[in-house]
Amino acid sequence: MSTPVSDHTASPLIFESGQDGRANRYFARGKQLSEFLPREALRDDLPIPDNSEMDVVRHFTRLSQRTFGIDVGFYPLGSCTMKYNPRVNDAMASLPALRDLHPYTPDAFAQGALRIMWELERSLCSLFGMAAFSLNPAAGAHAELAALLIAKAYFKARGETKRDKVIVPDTAHGTNPASAAMCGFKVISLKSDKRGRVSVDELKKVLGDDTAVCMMTNPNTLGLFEDHVHEITRAVHEAGGLCYYDGANANALMGNARPGDMGFDLMHLNLHKTFTIPHGGGGAGAGPLGVAKQLVNFLPTPYVRKKNDSFVLDFDVPKSIGPMRSFWSNFAHIVRALAYIYANGAEGLTKVSQLAVLNANYMRVKIREFLETPYDETCRHEFVASAQELKKATGVRALDIAKALLDRGYMAPTIYFPLIVPECLMIEPTETESKETLDAFVDALRDIVETAKRDPEQILAAPVTTVVGRLDETRAARQPDLRWYPST
Repeated sequence: MSTPVSDHTASPLIFESGQDGRANRYFARGKQLSEFLPREALRDDLPIPDNSEMDVVRHFTRLSQRTFGIDVGFYPLGSCTMKYNPRVNDAMASLPALRDLHPYTPDAFAQGALRIMWELERSLCSLFGMAAFSLNPAAGAHAELAALLIAKAYFKARGETKRDKVIVPDTAHGTNPASAAMCGFKVISLKSDKRGRVSVDELKKVLGDDTAVCMMTNPNTLGLFEDHVHEITRAVHEAGGLCYYDGANANALMGNARPGDMGFDLMHLNLHKTFTIPHGGGGAGAGPLGVAKQLVNFLPTPYVRKKNDSFVLDFDVPKSIGPMRSFWSNFAHIVRALAYIYANGAEGLTKVSQLAVLNANYMRVKIREFLETPYDETCRHEFVASAQELKKATGVRALDIAKALLDRGYMAPTIYFPLIVPECLMIEPTETESKETLDAFVDALRDIVETAKRDPEQILAAPVTTVVGRLDETRAARQPDLRWYPST
């Protein structure tokens, strides 16, 4: 159980607690702020509250204590791998020679940085069976967009402009159809079969000479591996289309299976998931885009190439879709990812995925004792449970379980996704959590279910120990209050 956060001893809001002269401990009487800061940095219509240093420190420390993250507790967020980020990776990215390097530094004076980018790209190619990777995209969905732009450019170069349809299974990630629509493609949704997988027969019914791309997540969002993946990619290729692999779930197969060997032509990776780069809170991500041999010349620019014993940024790629962002990559994340690969090696990366799969199946077997698991078979890195029967018996929904977990010191798993599972909870433990942590989480979940059967109102009132309690979600959506207003 987490300790409830109490604000009853806290000072008033920082914007309302100041008094004139309180912050002037280090300023001589009569001095103005404009004498210490550039005038262009000050705004007359934004008065700065006059507070003591101690009040300011306490205010921001309290705010930091209200934030839940992987350093605070277990974060079983299904389909969005949230594992521990080794601090040594941060230390490598903070080395002054790398941290302070300007992106416009001439290639001759940035050989170390270019080598890091080249070695990461080559490592990813080896791990995932692709011909080349671009490090340009800033996140997974950004790489999806780039991949579909490449597909469009590829078919245009071949004179196949009729190909305007993208097939997306209902177990794929939600960004897939969004990316396709942004590129002007028509999205064809493909229903899963009773096993929670793509039916090859149903796929063939929608394939044709207008098929551009089939976008797949494998293992899918149910945590199930598409065991007919070779038949699927073969069918798409026979129809003249391309196969795209959503790599957000790569933590399930890294070092054990390669999308390139499965027949995929395009793929993205979320370095901020599989390769332990910090993510969340709106921070920077990294989404390398991999392609098969026939698509290499369409990759975003610039591309790091090795010429003799040196490295260069190549901007002269006539078929390229062009840059996807300013500068060349989220370079600090490139450093972190390569440090993670070096630290683990091929054997270590393989074990990472094996442990992720082991942890997921361990939890699945324990949780099925008290919650329905609709696809009760060996999963990969994640699995889905359902509160549908609990809702029928008690009125307690997946949403209520998620809120009750907050009271017990855990971040809630993904809920209501994928949409094909009613009252869905999608749980991904990752490989970095211990057996003791997994057991404690399962016990907390079991306690919530048992309490719901005995006293559902207690769960329906959750959370009660957090700074903000249960919100009126309808009102929050329709009348959002997104900013602070002064009390006077």
